[in-house]
Amino acid sequence: MLKSMTGYGSASLFADGKKYTVEIKSVNNRYSDFSVKMPRVYGFVEDAVKKTVGEIVKRGKVDIYIGIEDYAESGSEVKLNAGLADKYKKALEGLAEKAGIPCTIKAEDFLRIPDIFSVEKEDEDSDRITESVVKALKEAAESFDKMRIKEGARLKADLLEHLKEISTLTEKVEERAPHIVNEYREKITERIKNILGETPYDESRLLTEAAIFADRINVNEEIVRLKSHISQFEGLLNLSEPVGRKIDFLIQEMNREINTIGSKSNDLETARIVIDVKAEIEKLREQIQNIE
Repeated sequence: MLKSMTGYGSASLFADGKKYTVEIKSVNNRYSDFSVKMPRVYGFVEDAVKKTVGEIVKRGKVDIYIGIEDYAESGSEVKLNAGLADKYKKALEGLAEKAGIPCTIKAEDFLRIPDIFSVEKEDEDSDRITESVVKALKEAAESFDKMRIKEGARLKADLLEHLKEISTLTEKVEERAPHIVNEYREKITERIKNILGETPYDESRLLTEAAIFADRINVNEEIVRLKSHISQFEGLLNLSEPVGRKIDFLIQEMNREINTIGSKSNDLETARIVIDVKAEIEKLREQIQNIE
């Protein structure tokens, strides 16, 4: 099924005294580009995060935000450097004695002195944390992918409408093609009659001229290829794999064929149809920029 490169999903999970919050956002991009933002201390889960997201996103710029809040009562320990505290105490008392002032040291005064107290985290189970992050990530990815599929369905419907219009316009070009030669033959015959009047002229030469013109403006091959590209385009829209790049290539080919038809036809009515086709192709080009 067709997927948009734009999506959003989020999920929260409580496990082992921690709250895991995950958000996934994506926008269109020519290649796949993953960015993971999380507390630096949990950087060991980044590879697992990218691998998990990479299984569902093949193209697009994806930002993943991961928050981990620790609500467990244990897990951190405040340690006192008693020896250093004692040295600071003696130094302050010596300073007070030299200055001839009373020494009024309070316990809370040591909080402002660096390195007296330190907070140490107990070793955490990185495998359990990674497992929890991936679980929350998969929940977020589920809603994220649903949004991309929904948007993809809307894009598909719009693309099919434009393809239908291009197909209709192509048929008009095909119907118009034989008339161009006949009109050219009639026009050149009328000119010759106006110039020569009743004077006889070589009709076989006129037919040869018309045949050369017909061959020069023949756009049958371009029409066949354009129809083939339209059919391939419709087929790609029904595949379950990412098709954005293939469709982009097809649009380039469609544009090349219609440009050739425009340059070869040498006909005002066909030129107007070609302009309409190019306008529809441009609409396709705009829409497929957001297809994975």
